Amino acid sequence: MYAIIDIETTGQSALKGKITEIAIFIHDGTEIVESFSSLVNPECYIPQFITDLTGISNDMVKRAPKFYEIARKIVEITQDKIFVGHNVQFDYRFVQEEFKRLGYDYQRQTMCTVRLGRKFIPGHRSYSLGNICEELGISINGRHRAAGDAYATTKLFEIIMEKKRQKETRIPPGQLKLF
Repeated sequence: MYAIIDIETTGQSALKGKITEIAIFIHDGTEIVESFSSLVNPECYIPQFITDLTGISNDMVKRAPKFYEIARKIVEITQDKIFVGHNVQFDYRFVQEEFKRLGYDYQRQTMCTVRLGRKFIPGHRSYSLGNICEELGISINGRHRAAGDAYATTKLFEIIMEKKRQKETRIPPGQLKLF
C-alpha cells in the first residue's frame, strides 16, 4: 500500500518553513482507495511569492486546521504505507519536521517518483512534475496545489508501476527454454 503525498509550504526549508496544504492519496498498487486533503494554518506568515506560486493566501489558511489538529489523521492514513512523493525527500522532511515540533517521531519508508521515473521511463528531457506530466499526457488540475500535484503524481506512479511490472515480467534473452 502506498500513501502518495504532496504538500505546499511557506518556503523551501523544512526547519524554517511550515506546511500550508497537504493531500494524500492511498493507493493499493492498482487504484486510489482513499484520500485526504486539507489546507493547513501554518501559524506564520505566507510570503507573497509563495502566494503567487500556489494561490494559497494568509486569508485562506486563517480558519484552516493547524497541523496538530490533522496530525492524528495523517499518522493513521499513512500507517503501514510507503510514503510516495515526487522529489519525496522535500515532502517527507517537512512532514517529519511538523511532527517533530509536536514531539512525535514520524517514520515511513519512502519512494520517489523522480528516481523511479528516471529508471523505468528513461529518456525524458526533464523529470520535474510539470514537464514529465506534460510529456506523458497527464493533466494537472491545480498545479502547485497539493491535491492537483498529488493526483498527477498518482497518475505518474501508475505509469511507472506498469512499466516496472512489464520490465520484471520480461524474460531476458537466452533464458527462454522451450523443452
